[in-house]
Formats: sequence, structure tokens, C-alpha cells
Amino acid sequence: MATIQLSAALPSLPTDWTAEKDFKSISPITHPTARSLEPVGPHFLAHARRKRHHRTFSEDERIQAESSVKKTEDEDAGEISEDEDPVMLQREAKDWKHQDHYAVMGLSKYRWRATEEQIKRAHRKKVLRHHPDKKAASGKEEGDQFFKCIQRANDILMDPVKRRQFDSVDEGAEKEPPAKKDASKKPGSFYKAWGPVFEAEGRFSKRQPVPQLGNDKSNREEVEQFYNFWFDFDSWRSFEYLDEDVPDDSADRAQLRHQERKNNNARKKRKVEDTIRLRQLVESVMAQDDRIRKFKQEASKQKNAKKNEREAAEKAAKEELQRKKEEDEQLAKERADSEKATKDEGKKAKEAAKNAAKKNKRTIRGAVKEAGYFVVGEPGPKEIDAALNDVDALIAKMENEELGVLASKLQGTSDKASIKGVFQEDVTSMAAAGKLKEGEFKSLS
Repeated sequence: MATIQLSAALPSLPTDWTAEKDFKSISPITHPTARSLEPVGPHFLAHARRKRHHRTFSEDERIQAESSVKKTEDEDAGEISEDEDPVMLQREAKDWKHQDHYAVMGLSKYRWRATEEQIKRAHRKKVLRHHPDKKAASGKEEGDQFFKCIQRANDILMDPVKRRQFDSVDEGAEKEPPAKKDASKKPGSFYKAWGPVFEAEGRFSKRQPVPQLGNDKSNREEVEQFYNFWFDFDSWRSFEYLDEDVPDDSADRAQLRHQERKNNNARKKRKVEDTIRLRQLVESVMAQDDRIRKFKQEASKQKNAKKNEREAAEKAAKEELQRKKEEDEQLAKERADSEKATKDEGKKAKEAAKNAAKKNKRTIRGAVKEAGYFVVGEPGPKEIDAALNDVDALIAKMENEELGVLASKLQGTSDKASIKGVFQEDVTSMAAAGKLKEGEFKSLS
């Protein structure tokens, strides 16, 4: 930015102006005050603290860190103060997919209700307690496996997508249905026993808010709204968290696609099973709900004749039985169709893999002929038989994926030495992997 300077002169005093005659003081000048200045600030305070307690820089930093940890624990106010399971502290970081991330963070009692702020506070507390550098400074020997578990749990719970996937299969948030005798010991126990179960299941609903189970004072409209909602439940559970991972060293696209199809089928199967489970749960609760019986009785009382009451009850029972039968048949049909589709798809995949293996074997055997059966000059019958027998034995020891890799290496290779080098390279790698013995195939030596 340019700077503009302006020069201007102050107006001159009148020629007849004098200080003795024209100057007037408004107030008397005060006497000067002496004040002492002291050094302040965090760095000076740290210097003074070290000087007073005769500490080195490292000692002071360690003591301040311990004080910070204690302050964090004191500020916890009981929200994140779960006792850590000794078995959990010994968990291997590589088994992160089987760990309870909320338990690792100390948020078991909150789980899917935990806020982002609570997760941040829990992570800070866990890091201050289990950081490898802090353990080393305090003289405690502890590996970094659990610290890695903490970091993994924080990464998943702070990522909305990953957290949703974990919440979809979080067994710790599930509420076991009560036994029938426990839900009917005294008036009102039915609602107290089943309320938390539906609250836990309601976290998967795409439609919010979820209707509550209510109590014995709920009217018919509220009860019908509750059961209609659960019979038409729209769940967001997708079970991606349980997908099987493809090994990192696999570069076969066919295997990747096969694993993806396998995971998709597994998700669909779990989705169907979860729908059936929830439907059976709701039907079981509905059968135990006294309000349903009360509403039916009230409806029956509106009819004057006992005959009509009996016929109406029998008709309702038959319709309910028929409806349940049709639903069971429909679910059974859907399950059978799903299983048949899965079986057909698996059969097609196996057939495709089998055809690919046959093609790869032909390619490999053809390469032996192009390589002159691995001899210099014109091969004899014994040399031809030896080369073909060695290659057939090699093929028998290879998986379909390995056959595909070897065939792809041999395609487009016409030089005899190059073809033999490809075979020797695979023999060497298989020998290193323990799949065959050194020198087992003499024609390929």
C-alpha cells in the first residue's frame, strides 16, 4: 500500500502574544509518583517456580504434566470415570474390529448417545493417562497397543459415517428382551421391562421421533400408532462394519469383486434376519400387552348379543391366524428366494472360476511347447515327458489365482529363455513359500 505524506505548517502566533501575558493554566501540575515495575508472564512464572523448587526443565515439565492429568481427572465430574478392564488393556491393536470402542473410551453408559464433546473429553483423558511418553516418564512399562486402540476408537467415533457403521452392530447397546414372567410380576412392570428394549431398537429408525410404549393409561390410538410404527419399521442398519476385508497383498480384481459380492450378500442376509427378528419381537410383545386385550374386550362389550361377541372374536382370531400364516409363508418364500439366488450366484462364480482355471492350464501347457520343452535343440520323447510331467505337477500345486497370474505372465511371451525364466521364477517363489521342495522339478532347474 502506498504512503502519502502531507506537509503542513502550524499557524504562527500573533506577534503581540507573550507567555507572561497570555498563558493561563487550567489546573496545577501534580507531583510525580514513584512506581515499582515487576516482571510478569508465564515464562517468568515458570522460571520463578523452577528457581524456588530447585528443579530442572525436564523435572518441572513432568510435574506440570502430572498436575494437568490430575486436573483433567478432577474435572471429569463422574461422566467419564469407568474402571478399565485389565483384559481390555492387554488387547492387541490389530484386533480393533472386535473391540468395544465405547468401552475403550470409557463411554459405555452413553454409547450412541455420547456427544461429540464427551468423546473429545474422553479421548483427551485417555491420551493423558496412557500416552507411551508419559508412561516412560513416570517409570511405568506399558506397551503402546492400548494407546493405538484408543486412537482407533477416537478415529471411528469422531467420523459420523464410521460411527454409524459401528453403532449398527454395537452389541453393548442392545437390551435383552425380558422373560415373560419378569415382565408380568406386578402392574406396570411390563412397560418398565419392555420400554428400554424398544428405546434401544428405536435408535435404528430412519423416522424420528419414535413412538413410546406408553403405559396402562395410553389410549387406543396411541397404542395402535406404536404397533403400526414397529410393524412398518424402517431401519438404517446396513452391517458394513462386519464386512470381510480383502488381504492387502491381493491385487486380483476378480477376487476383489468376488469379496464385494460376498459382503453384499452377507449384508442382505443379515438385513432380512434382523427384520424377521424385530417382527417376531413386536408380535411377542403385542401378544403380552394387556391393553390389546382390553381394547378387544371393550369392542366386544359394544355388541349386545353374546353370540355376536363370540363370532366376532372367532373371526378376528381366524383372520389373525391367517394373516400370520400368510406373513410366515411370505417370509419363508422370500428367505427361500434369497437362499436360491445366493446359491445360483455362487454356482456361477464357481463355474466361471473353473473355466478360467482350464483356460489358464491350457495356456501354461502351450507355453511349455513354445519353450521347446526347456531343452536346447530338438527335444526327445523322454525330455518332452519330463517337462510335461513337471509342469502338470506344478499346476497341481497352484491355486486358481496363482494359475491366472502365471498364465498372464506367459501370454505374449514367445522367447524360449523368457518362458523358462517365468516358470523358474514361480518355482523359486513357491519353494520359498514352502509349497514345494528345492530341485523338485529338474526340467525347470
